[in-house]
Amino acid sequence: MSDKETMLRQAEEAFAELRRAVDGLTDEETRRVWLGSWGVREILIHISGWHEAMISAFGNIAKGEAPYPPGTYDDFDAWNARFVDRKSGVKSADVLAELDLTHRLFVGAAAALPEAHFAPGGGARDPFDGAGAGHYREHAAQIRAWRQRSS
Repeated sequence: MSDKETMLRQAEEAFAELRRAVDGLTDEETRRVWLGSWGVREILIHISGWHEAMISAFGNIAKGEAPYPPGTYDDFDAWNARFVDRKSGVKSADVLAELDLTHRLFVGAAAALPEAHFAPGGGARDPFDGAGAGHYREHAAQIRAWRQRSS
């Protein structure tokens, strides 16, 4: 299996893990703050925000450009806050629907890139893992731990 195929498969598996971690939560539960100033809702919103940012980055890579200008995303916390602030009034059910949609678009944009971009040092490798499988697993683990503490 190629690097690209492996990474795409890992992203799908990790996304399924994330979705299982949030399955069955009520709107009230998704809004409960437990991770700094965030709850599950904010975690999912910021994941969608990174999907959208990386979809654009993959478009740049496809045109032979850098994914984004150097320094653009150096302040992750500020970007995370920006993503969450933009969706302050969005219902939790809509947050989940958007997460599913942006995941499909994110994976689709990555899948459209040539294999070489996923090899070690390739332009899509780190952005795809950072906003994909690695990101999903990080937050799925946090949500599962929170749910265990809360039950």
